[in-house]
Order: sequence, then structure tokens, then C-alpha cells
Amino acid sequence: MSRNNNHGRGEALDSASRTNGTIRCAIYTRKSTDEGLEQEFNSLDAQRESAEAYIASQRHEGWVCIPDRFDDGGFTGGNMERPALKRLFAGIESGDIDCVVVYKVDRLSRSLLDFARMMELFDKHSVSFVSVTQQFNTTSSMGRLTLNILLSFAQFEREIISERTRDKMSAARRKGKWVGGMPVLGYDVDPKGGRLVVNEDEAVQVRGMYQLYLEHKALIPVVQEIERRGWKNKQWTTKKGQERGGKPFTKNSLFRLLTNVIYTGKVDYKGSIYNGEHDGIVDVDLWQRVQDALRRNGSTGGKEVRNKYGALLKGILYCAPCGTGMLHTYTAKDNGKRYRYYVCLNAQQRGWASCPTKSLNAHEIETAVVEHIRGIGRNEEIIAATAAKVREESGKRMVELETEQRGHERELKRLHTRVQKLVSESFTAASNGGAAMDQLADLQDQIRTIEQRMTTIREEVI
Repeated sequence: MSRNNNHGRGEALDSASRTNGTIRCAIYTRKSTDEGLEQEFNSLDAQRESAEAYIASQRHEGWVCIPDRFDDGGFTGGNMERPALKRLFAGIESGDIDCVVVYKVDRLSRSLLDFARMMELFDKHSVSFVSVTQQFNTTSSMGRLTLNILLSFAQFEREIISERTRDKMSAARRKGKWVGGMPVLGYDVDPKGGRLVVNEDEAVQVRGMYQLYLEHKALIPVVQEIERRGWKNKQWTTKKGQERGGKPFTKNSLFRLLTNVIYTGKVDYKGSIYNGEHDGIVDVDLWQRVQDALRRNGSTGGKEVRNKYGALLKGILYCAPCGTGMLHTYTAKDNGKRYRYYVCLNAQQRGWASCPTKSLNAHEIETAVVEHIRGIGRNEEIIAATAAKVREESGKRMVELETEQRGHERELKRLHTRVQKLVSESFTAASNGGAAMDQLADLQDQIRTIEQRMTTIREEVI
């Protein structure tokens, strides 16, 4: 490779050429969406064709294109979770690739941090990097600066696109359009466009649930009646063919259905209600009567967390038969007195018949637990055994911390020696100042990290 060609890392290519005369080039292509990939000649093919032409122009330098394809169609450049990219990394680590060629830098990555990590991997295995449409030389400090600026703009562009997408979705919601999300019982998504169409069979069930609540004036009896009738939550198939939903109703899911304004033909966007493009299932008057009844009955679907009275066992008490947590709640009598209980989550969501425990008097169970702990505190044998165990574990921990601290001290000494050596070398005529400064910055970061950890250890020991 000639010195005046600024694509890629020239020195690494020259080294490889001197070894066996051949530069094995892998072409990586990427497209963020899978739109148009079914075409005979798509965007990935166009990227590859340009890269192949460039490799052919360097044939006199020993460049050859390996037959393996590394194409990621429908994958974002914002992360490294891409199958073809992972295969490319595997080829680099196994020594089968000398140079990676892309059409544009952002085809490889749109994240500056991810790109930096990739460059470290390339450097580690002496692999060169070439962008067909952008000229830079990553061996020089100026080339690295140019590359970082380029990637910063690519990342900026991605953020601008994300903002525009959010703005478009907000505008669509305000116009009453369906912009995706969890499908709701009573509607299907029109495959021809992003709008909801009424599913008549499910709509009958939805209207039936609204009527049931007006009859029973409570969520649990409705949940039990729904279960008796065999009605389930919305079931659908994802684009990947996975089945979702179809689970029995709980108090929570029923409450969400009864308070969802979408059933009146409207949409809720950030607390504001807009007319939707879809037809309503539930009459507005019926929907409003249900909302009024829910408010009068204090129904929240179990969303409120009641710990106003300092429940001692909140979050740590479990129902033995069901294996679910027990929630703290209370009931208020006409005389103003409140009675606290711990209620099994299963019973609270699906009715008393679903759990043999049902509920426990909060004062009684809390008193029992406190007395048991007090009993442990009066048992000298248990106290002595616990203290001995604490001393034993503390001693082990102290040994571990002291060993770790000595290791950090040795590593700090090694890093400081390396820093001094780099500083001395930077004054020599043959020194690559840019590379030395990068290494010094990296060493300083390592030193700061170790010193912070050593401070944490000293505080723990004290």
C-alpha cells in the first residue's frame, strides 16, 4: 500500500504485506431496517459492491476479498448486538482477517464508545480498518481526531432522527392515531395500516365486563365471574411468531380495562384526551357511569401502596400456600377506627377462594414476630453463636481486603513505573507523541480507578 493513500491504517497493512504478500479483507455491511432487503439488489449489495471495487483497486498491494459475507440487515448501529458483527469479531480473533472494509464508518457503528472498543480489538490483532467513502488514517493522532469528530456527527444525526421520530409519534397520537403498543381486548390492528379495528367477539366480552361491574360494584366478584365464563386477556402473535397474552384476568388487569378511554373511541396522550380514528366499543355514558362507581367504591385495582401506618412486615411477609407476597391494607369502620391486615396477593387479585390463607390480622402477626425476635435476643447461646459467626466472617473479610489491597499496591507501583518510562520516551526524537499521550491518559485512568478502590477498602477496614 502506498504511503500517500489515507484509507485505513497504512503501517499495519504494510506489515501484513511483508509477511505473506496477501491482505485478507472482510467486507461488513449494515442497514438499520429490513425494508427493501427482499429486493434482488438491495442496500447491503450496493455497499458490498463499492467495497469490492475498492479492494480490487488495491489488488497490486495484495488485497483480496474473502468470500464470507458479514451482512447485518435490520440491525441498529447503536449497539454491538448484531450476528454478522459477532462473526466478524470471531474471524478477527481467530486470525482469519487482516483488514475490515466498510462503505461508511457509521455502517460499523453509530456509537463513539462502541467504535472505540472495536478499534481496540482491531489494534490488538493488527487488523486494519478502511472506509471506502471517507478518508482518514487511524495511525496518526490527527486521523483519530478526524474519526472521532466523524462519529460524533453520526451519533448526533442518530439522536436528531430519534427526536424527529418521537415528535411524529406525538403528533400522530394527538390526531388520534394508533402508534403501536400492547394490543387491547376488543380490537385488532389493521394489517393494512396503523389503526384499530373492532373485534366483534371480544367487544361483546368488553361490554359485558362493564355491565358486570355496575351490577356487582366491586372488582373481585367480576374477576370471579369472568373466570367462570372463561374470558381471558387479549391474546396475540408477535412479528416473530411468539404467542403473547391470553392470561386470566386479575383485579389489576380488570381495573385497567374498565378505566381505558380507548373503548369510547378516544385516545389518551399524556393526560389529554383526543378523538381517535377507531370506533368505540363502549357507550360514553356507560363508561362514565363505571368511572363514577369506581371512584365511589374507592377501587384502585390494587395500585395504591398503603403503608401510612408503618407496616412492620411490608415486603417481607409471604403466603406459605401460594408463595406470593402479602400486601398491607386496612378497612375503615363507621366509627372511624381502622383495622390493618396483611392480604395474600393471590387472594387480593383473584378472590378469597383462590387462597386458603386469605388475610392475617396485622397487629397479631407483627406482635408474634417481634416477640420471637425478642426471645432470640434473650437466648445467650444464640447470641454467643451469632457473635462468634460474625467474628469469623469479619476475620475472613479482613484477610480478603488486605490481600486485595496488597495486590493494588503492586499494580500501582507497576503503573507508575510505566508512566515514568513513557514520559522519558516522549522526549526522544523517534517517539510517536500522539500514541504516548493516549497511553498516558489510559494509565492515569487505571491509576485513578485503583486509588478509588483502595480508599474504599481503607474505609471498610476502619
